[in-house]
Amino acid sequence: MAKVTKKRKVVDKLVDATKAYSLADATKLVKQITYTKFDSSVDIDVRLGVDPRKANQMVRGSITLPHGTGKTKRVLVLCTPDKEQEARDAGADHVGLDDYITKIEKEGWTDIDVVITMPSVMAKVGRLGKILGPRNLMPNPKTGTVTMEIGKAVQDAKGGKIDFKVDKQGAIHASIGKASFDPKQLLDNAHELLHSIIKLKPSSAKGTYIKSIYMSSTMSPSMLIDPKSIS
Repeated sequence: MAKVTKKRKVVDKLVDATKAYSLADATKLVKQITYTKFDSSVDIDVRLGVDPRKANQMVRGSITLPHGTGKTKRVLVLCTPDKEQEARDAGADHVGLDDYITKIEKEGWTDIDVVITMPSVMAKVGRLGKILGPRNLMPNPKTGTVTMEIGKAVQDAKGGKIDFKVDKQGAIHASIGKASFDPKQLLDNAHELLHSIIKLKPSSAKGTYIKSIYMSSTMSPSMLIDPKSIS
């Protein structure tokens, strides 16, 4: 069993495990309970009352966080030559097609955060599903990563756009920024994510939709959030 450090013991005392915090209070407290030497990620976990095994209860979407994620995303664009300059001008880190498809297929290369492509080459890109899918890198029209507007998609990805989807356990996990953000920035980003999830409630989902919400930073304890505080 891992030894609990002195810092962790102090931090644990700051979080009341029996209390449901308001979203505003949690975004203030998360900074106090972050004790890593690096700039920790601040994450939200939402457990939903849906059955992800049913296609009509799948919850997925993409949003652009008002204050970004605090992380510079590495973007790969798989496109035809006529779109390459547009991708580069928008700030893509890697641009090409067949050479990168081979690199991913043969070498298992996935040193990227976002893959953007266009409809006309999806037949080729589709072959990468077994590699990109498990890493949540597979382009999808629903998240705006299969598009003819390559430049806009790259700018969105670089500017704080995140994709999210419910997992097999009925939960959504997403990063809303860094511990270095001020509480207002974290609050704005959290609201954007949670409001988007609420809007995506499937009509076929019965009972309580938002079952629980937790906020934490890297290695910190989790705080239970009161759903009623999402204004």
